[in-house]
Amino acid sequence: MKVGILLPTFEVGARHALEVAARASDAGLDGVFAYDHLWPMGSPARPALAPFPVLAGVLARHDIVVGPLVARVGLFGASHLVETLLDLEALGPGRVIAALGTGDKLSAGENAAYGLPGYSASERRAQLGEVARSLEGRAPVWIGAGARETNALARSLGATLNLWNATPAAVAEAALEGPVSWAGPVPSDLPATLDALAAAGATWAVLSPHARVEDLASWRRTR
Repeated sequence: MKVGILLPTFEVGARHALEVAARASDAGLDGVFAYDHLWPMGSPARPALAPFPVLAGVLARHDIVVGPLVARVGLFGASHLVETLLDLEALGPGRVIAALGTGDKLSAGENAAYGLPGYSASERRAQLGEVARSLEGRAPVWIGAGARETNALARSLGATLNLWNATPAAVAEAALEGPVSWAGPVPSDLPATLDALAAAGATWAVLSPHARVEDLASWRRTR
């Protein structure tokens, strides 16, 4: 199982995020990822960096995999999102994961505040499918798990289903139907949780920015 970390992008300026990416690369982690939100969940007064410029900066500096987690189709037109992800791929061939999501009611306020269209769930799924099909064979695609219809779409496309803060048992169940990755907050017993996720069939575990790079690297070196 590969291991990555979400960068601290809910800050003013990218210096800290780039420092964490450098430490992750030097420590041998497999990848770094970035949230795609206009503000942290529930905190509209706080800052948020756009993920793609940060990830481009990482690709230019380090030999490490990058990806948004997840790029929400409601924030972009489908063709724009495809072009943006392919621009990243051009900067780091073979080192970009196109992790996509439909968004949900928890993030709807971001769209409304910036005057972005409030697409229905079915419209967002259609956009997600369009983006994923356009990237087939050009970058690995992850799709954020959610509604049953979204999960079924991921399986029909052969994409990796990304589960947020799921139990190892839930990961194992999902892995019976296709590839699964995991992302979530730092558990109280990190090594044991990573062991359990690996045994359950997760291809990746991506931890929140509160994880210590050194702890993830230690687990990675001994497995």
